[in-house]
Amino acid sequence: MEKKNTATDNGRQVALMHWKIQQWKLRFQLMDDEIIFIKRLLDSNAFKPNIPNLFERLQDYKSRLQDIENRNADVRSKISLHENSLGSDLDIADSSISAADVKKNDSLQLEVDECQGDYQNLKSEIFNYTGSILIMNKPEVK
Repeated sequence: MEKKNTATDNGRQVALMHWKIQQWKLRFQLMDDEIIFIKRLLDSNAFKPNIPNLFERLQDYKSRLQDIENRNADVRSKISLHENSLGSDLDIADSSISAADVKKNDSLQLEVDECQGDYQNLKSEIFNYTGSILIMNKPEVK
């Protein structure tokens, strides 16, 4: 016997999609906070002097961070549109989740995961590089 999509099933599916959207937004907010820190690090004078190509490397990191921020803004915009679309589905009493909504949700999940992965890779690259060239304060001798 074929199971029909009931209003309860529809409500659960919309609630699950909404929950995922909230998780995506949270992940982007955390990324924003980390990017602020990384930019401050890259703009600081915390690095050892006389490191070959330091300025160029830091500029490259800043440029790549900006690319990630631009891409994130684009994905966030798509997420907002998708969330609004799901909200309008909730307003219609007998509406059901369309295949297009499910496909859009899956597509956005892939984009979010890709953005996060690219950001995590860049963050690791920056931390691995800058961690080895930070000026270390020597302990005071009493």
